[in-house]
Amino acid sequence: MGIINLSPDSFYPGSRVPTVAGAMKAAESMIEEGADYLDVGAESSRPGAKPISEEEELSLILPVISRLCQSFSVPVSVDTYKPGVAQKVLEEGVSIINDITGLRTPRMAPIIAEFGAGVVIMHMSGSPENMQEDIHYDDCIGDIKKFLEQGIRTAEEAGIAPDRIWVDPGIGFGKKVKHNLEILANLDAFAELKKPLLLGTSRKSFIGKILDLPASERLEGSLATAVIGMIKGAQILRVHDVQETYRAVKIASEILKFQNEK
Repeated sequence: MGIINLSPDSFYPGSRVPTVAGAMKAAESMIEEGADYLDVGAESSRPGAKPISEEEELSLILPVISRLCQSFSVPVSVDTYKPGVAQKVLEEGVSIINDITGLRTPRMAPIIAEFGAGVVIMHMSGSPENMQEDIHYDDCIGDIKKFLEQGIRTAEEAGIAPDRIWVDPGIGFGKKVKHNLEILANLDAFAELKKPLLLGTSRKSFIGKILDLPASERLEGSLATAVIGMIKGAQILRVHDVQETYRAVKIASEILKFQNEK
């Protein structure tokens, strides 16, 4: 899943595409490089990010979404937690809503169900503005699983098709470095949820803290987490660097295939 970032406030400046033409070019490149999905966002969710209004989000995202859905057959996902934004982009042909709040807003699930769309239910403590403050888990993996289980119930009770529900443990969203590493080491525990697992580690700050590197120099760390994630059960990788991730995961997949044949 290739990331198309329309926000001028993204944590990774290299991912920003401020124009419709830039977004179209990025989408075309990502599809050529192996992207099966495109994920478009217009509001930054980096730690400490301030929320933007629904009107501002729509003004940034609608022109891009309209063109993407008309021009490419690859399913388009929109990263939003606002029901009003979800309604508008689904009307334009978006296939998936990627909700970083895990369907905590009551109106969201029924809107997604109305359009027969898919949903990514992500775990996050608090909001982007405060999620890195006072972080505490009694049982990191268990607490995240309970949150995702509730999100799955909310989705299915609203009428979202069970096979159109994905889950995301929310790497970097209200987690310390040790929590992110614990999640990666125990990704296979989320198989109990019986939903496709999406993993988003690309260029995130925990990689930077381990390697003492800025976002622009975190590619190798991101690839390591992608390969580990795939081995541990992630089925969708949300990334900035599609070609590099595709190649790394393909080699790992071939090795695993040979291992399984033995």
